[in-house]
Amino acid sequence: MKITVQSFGLTPHPPLEEHIQKKVNKLETFYDRIQFCRVLLKLENTADKENKTAELILDIPGDDIVVKKTTLSFEESIDVCVDVAKKLLIKKKETV
Repeated sequence: MKITVQSFGLTPHPPLEEHIQKKVNKLETFYDRIQFCRVLLKLENTADKENKTAELILDIPGDDIVVKKTTLSFEESIDVCVDVAKKLLIKKKETV
């Protein structure tokens, strides 16, 4: 699976990129037909402390799985996105 990270309004530091790679690569254990993964990081313009948005787009045959979450940190947003994507991939695998 190829992983691409795009960020808007920030430059991700190497530990964040390693965290993304580690978490997203685990998704292949749940569904082995993922072709491509895009991770979009965005800093929202709000006064709220929960302003770090991560969006995970998984390209799989027949569908795309899109998960978007906003939390206090990018690491937490990625973790939540991966958890939701994992559940969706398991559900997808059961229907195939």
